[in-house]
Amino acid sequence: MKMYNSLAIAIPDILLPAEGLDLTKWSVIACDQYTSEPEYWQKVEDLVGQAPSTLHLIYPEVYLDAIDKEERIARIQSTMKDYLNKGLLRPISGLVYVERETAHGWRKGLLFCLDLDCYDFSPQASSLIRATEGTILERIPPRVRIRENAWLEVPHIMILIDDPGNLVIGPATDHSKELKKLYDFELMMQSGRLKGYLVDQPRVENMIISGLSSLASPKEFQKRYNLPDGTPTLLFAVGDGNHSLATAKTIWEKTKATASNPEKLKESNLRYALVEVVNLHDDSLVFEPIHRVLFGVVNPDGFEPELKTFFNGAVEFHQHLTFEDLKAEVNSRKKQEQIAGIIKKDSFKSVKILKPVHNLTVGSLQSFLDDYLKKKLASDIDYVHGDESLLNLARKAADNLGFYLPAMDKSQLFPTVILDGALPRKTFSMGEAWEKRFYLEARKLVD
Repeated sequence: MKMYNSLAIAIPDILLPAEGLDLTKWSVIACDQYTSEPEYWQKVEDLVGQAPSTLHLIYPEVYLDAIDKEERIARIQSTMKDYLNKGLLRPISGLVYVERETAHGWRKGLLFCLDLDCYDFSPQASSLIRATEGTILERIPPRVRIRENAWLEVPHIMILIDDPGNLVIGPATDHSKELKKLYDFELMMQSGRLKGYLVDQPRVENMIISGLSSLASPKEFQKRYNLPDGTPTLLFAVGDGNHSLATAKTIWEKTKATASNPEKLKESNLRYALVEVVNLHDDSLVFEPIHRVLFGVVNPDGFEPELKTFFNGAVEFHQHLTFEDLKAEVNSRKKQEQIAGIIKKDSFKSVKILKPVHNLTVGSLQSFLDDYLKKKLASDIDYVHGDESLLNLARKAADNLGFYLPAMDKSQLFPTVILDGALPRKTFSMGEAWEKRFYLEARKLVD
């Protein structure tokens, strides 16, 4: 790999599915989607069958508590070796320019390898690569178990850059007709179309690197955000896949700590993670809220009093006749107001938090939900993308409760992370669940 250490990147060596494979069956959505909807993954399994597919290379998190977890992991690792031995993956070297069709247009991205030595997922990190949301530490060990001893990584991580001049991805877009097309196909489950191009023109690659260098310039960075001299530069912010990147970081740190000669690890494949970089200013990139659902609520009728007690009485509840009325109330809030929706099996309410404990509605609500779960007043929580999934799950059982949250303004992201550190976990989603990154490319972790 060609490395640019000052930018914390490398030009990747990638593995693509072999010519002739059915790419619609090969490419499946990120493993951390539809985690409370096993019926989605069953449809994927029915569609794929035994065909070569990234479905057989990943662990859908809907099955994280399955009794056959160890067998699944062993099967994944065996399939990775099998695909390599059978020649089902073909190598290419270079940046890959990606266009993904979504409900809002064509989202554009570039595949890089990021240097994990320059990534820190702690809340107050000052590294070149940072998490945007809180990392749930207990979620890392199960993922480590899956990635450890894996021959391949198949990435769903999406990284954001704050590039108003489109200096980084723009050159690839402008010259895409000159680039070699690698794939162009329809994604499964009516999830849009995916196109990929190899950046095989040195002058285009040079323009991309020049754009990144400009964004990484400390002087330009401080000027962009009106920051004092010496403020550490934030170049890459994790948009999706924070726990996957944190898992790769954990394994890399463990590898270094146990190495007899760490100097030999400088060019190790484990030092890097394959990611797609997307411009925050891409018109098709829309921040959607991530809603919450509580399961096994002990006393649904006693929920509002608990909420009122937690916030010392500084809340107001309003009843709504329909889900649409509830959404309208939440989304028409004034700039500083914090309003969330509460969905029960047979009712809709909104709650206004009059004396919030965080700057964002999601942070204030999450602090209460954490306390609620700590008291064992509910058995579990899930983080849900999309109105329909929220409504279906919330009304599926009398002891479920759903929480509708407002979207975050994406222009707030970089300044907030720079000044305040990572946001509360699961604050925002880059699009709806079906718009998430689909697996296609792979990269060798073992030489």
